[in-house]
Amino acid sequence: MAGKSFPQIGLSFLFKLVRRSNGHASQIRYQKYTSLLHRAEDLSSQTLIFHSEDALLKSSSSFPYFMVVAFEAGGLLRALVFFLLYPLACLFGEELGLKIKVFLCFFGIKKEGFRIGISVLPKLFSQDVGREGFEVVMSFGRKVAVSNFPTVMVRGFLQDYLGVEAVVGRELKVVCGYFVGLMEEKLAAGSAALNEIILGEEEKTCSHVIGIGCYRSVLHQHPFAHCKEVYLVSKAEKRNWHVLPREKHPKPLIFHDGRLAFRPTPLATLAMFMWIPLGIFLFLIRFAAGQLLPLCFCSPIVAFTGAITNVSRPPKSSNTPPPTNNENRPNGTLYVCNHRTLLDPVYVSAVTSNPSLSAVTYSISKIYEVISPIRTIHLTRDREKDGVAMKKLLSQNDLAVCPEGTTCREPYLLRFSPLFAEVADDITPVAIDVQVSMFYGTTASGFKCLDPVFFFMNPFPTYNVKILEKLPSSRTCKHGGVSKYEVANHVQYEIAKALGFECTSFTRKDKYMILAGNEGLV
Repeated sequence: MAGKSFPQIGLSFLFKLVRRSNGHASQIRYQKYTSLLHRAEDLSSQTLIFHSEDALLKSSSSFPYFMVVAFEAGGLLRALVFFLLYPLACLFGEELGLKIKVFLCFFGIKKEGFRIGISVLPKLFSQDVGREGFEVVMSFGRKVAVSNFPTVMVRGFLQDYLGVEAVVGRELKVVCGYFVGLMEEKLAAGSAALNEIILGEEEKTCSHVIGIGCYRSVLHQHPFAHCKEVYLVSKAEKRNWHVLPREKHPKPLIFHDGRLAFRPTPLATLAMFMWIPLGIFLFLIRFAAGQLLPLCFCSPIVAFTGAITNVSRPPKSSNTPPPTNNENRPNGTLYVCNHRTLLDPVYVSAVTSNPSLSAVTYSISKIYEVISPIRTIHLTRDREKDGVAMKKLLSQNDLAVCPEGTTCREPYLLRFSPLFAEVADDITPVAIDVQVSMFYGTTASGFKCLDPVFFFMNPFPTYNVKILEKLPSSRTCKHGGVSKYEVANHVQYEIAKALGFECTSFTRKDKYMILAGNEGLV
């Protein structure tokens, strides 16, 4: 022992402890995680079994993930109960504490409607991936993930966004279609797929199975018994990891749901609960100002409460005249906007100082249609009927439309419906971006009537509205002979360029199938 340093002594003792606790330990070589980083051979032909929390995530706290489940699936009251009882769960050790967290978050939740693991948690997980751990995991050809979390929480992220072949996790018990908050004792989920992968690897002579975890995961997770080598990750190493940049993600995360716009750490969650009473008060002030006061008085009051609006217009040197309310025009101006929240047309109306501006939407709650400060018309998704309705509205005044058909939170634009190009020649693109710090003002699976409530509960909600140059006649269907699809794609491109966003071919149906499991028809 005289020639060994203290870390080496501790690591040797850990290896001996693992060997005593694992029946297959005599066949496994345990090594430091850092030694895996310097392996010279190609790992693309190897199979990896890794513990997702220990080998991939930078943070060691499970609180944010369970808080998201409690808040998004169970509501504000369940989230408050979980927050208050979380310190108690931490006192009972790792395994019993995990069972308490699962019970608090999942008891009484309907299994069929639970999509948090697909629609909400992937964004939270992706923000916590360590770059160093990610690079090692993704260097392997076949990957099997082991997790302490219930499988319904992690499978969506690991399989859809990282390409993991199998997820070995804990299954939740279900009674009459509802979770009862209890987990199966063994890692049943994914075991069959794991066995098939291992058997396939045993037939090969050029590769063997490698494992990555910490000493706890190696001791308690039976899948690591299949490994020939296991690399152990320490907390000290993870503290030096860097968060994986967005551009390094193997698959872009375009769609996500949920109301929380921040990572709900314990301190951030405490701040949220303290803010909610004041947030409700602010919403009432902002809502009352929009309903009872004209635009000239409403805008300063709303700005005084912290709701920020940034406006950008075309340069004065542009040959395109600014939009006016000249009654001699045969038709009004069609403002074509990308869609960030239900309030987009309201802000366009305020920015253009046109309170008589109308808006058409593809899907809107009846409550919002009634309380909207501007005239809002619900489209039927029948192309002929909707075209006639939009032409009629344009003959009366200016009109705002969001051809994406649904909102998108990330810096992407969905495919534009070309209907607007058929009904108007006076087209002005409007680029809109929104920043919130606490709550998202949109939802795919929740109550849409609460969207304005959550948006105006934010401390400093920010709307950035850029009015772009009017579309030249040569780029329209009627005067330029351009197809409606070319017009729609051109407007989409101009708005994306103004915002620094990326154009996609995804549609409303794609979004709702991913987030809500339906086509989003209301």
